[in-house]
Amino acid sequence: MCLAQPPRIARSRAAVAYDDLSSGLAIRLKYGRKVAVARTMARYMAPLVKPDGEAPLLVPVPLHRTRLWARGFNQSALVASELSRKLGMPADPFVLRRTRRTPALKGMSSSQRRRAVAGAFRVRNKSRVEGRTVVLIDDVLTTGSTAEACARALMRAGAARVELVSWARVVRPSQLMR
Repeated sequence: MCLAQPPRIARSRAAVAYDDLSSGLAIRLKYGRKVAVARTMARYMAPLVKPDGEAPLLVPVPLHRTRLWARGFNQSALVASELSRKLGMPADPFVLRRTRRTPALKGMSSSQRRRAVAGAFRVRNKSRVEGRTVVLIDDVLTTGSTAEACARALMRAGAARVELVSWARVVRPSQLMR
């Protein structure tokens, strides 16, 4: 990314690389309704949340209300809640809202993903994020398009800094050679 468009996410960390085991856990949580898996994920993600001063606000990547109704829960919100409990840091699953339903991103290219989520997030209460460090919580980081769109909304609302902590990150062989 060039300096004319610096990344909005100051720091991005993942507990594990995305592989058969880590994806299996994410799928069990997301689609298998094994909500206790969120506690395991949080245990591995907790060391990655490193506050620089005041405790950051943990904010899960939101689902659109129709997806939330269908699934019954937001997996990222469950993990954020577990992290909040474990670390004694505030979490707010209602700060960020997905304003429109976006298609499933699986199988899309990076540019298609960026277009699909562009402008899909809004901050409900700017006073909750103004001047604060916000740590976005997500289950799987693929291209970063969703996290970037969330960070854009948070920065526009006045967040001082946005970081991302995810359970797993997709690592392509080309990324390992850098």
